[in-house]
Amino acid sequence: MLTKKYVTQLSYEITGLAIKVHKVLGPGLLESVYEKCLKYELELNGFNVIQQMIVPVQYENIEMDVDLRLDLLVNDCVIVELKAIENTLPVHDAQLLTYMKLLKKPQGLLINFFTDNITKSLKPFVNEYFRKLPE
Repeated sequence: MLTKKYVTQLSYEITGLAIKVHKVLGPGLLESVYEKCLKYELELNGFNVIQQMIVPVQYENIEMDVDLRLDLLVNDCVIVELKAIENTLPVHDAQLLTYMKLLKKPQGLLINFFTDNITKSLKPFVNEYFRKLPE
């Protein structure tokens, strides 16, 4: 059963592995490199990871054929959106929140690898699906 505690702990563990990847590689690489390395670390640690998952978009009861993809979906409940840019923008927050809404997932992590400290640049997001979860 999905709980707030489980989702929060999972996000904590994902963050720890992102920090490990960042410590090994450092800043300055392409987002795709960090994505592959983080996926590897997550799977190595027993997590179920879907990479570059297509996000379905429903418009007036029709599923639109659009190429909307999220970076990583971990254990079917936390969406991880990776960046390797100088500064994340409000549009990146909105993108992640939209993925969470469309897929009905309770937590999202926006992780920017172009930093000296992942913890400072990481942005966690929760939504109404998280708030409805039991403790």
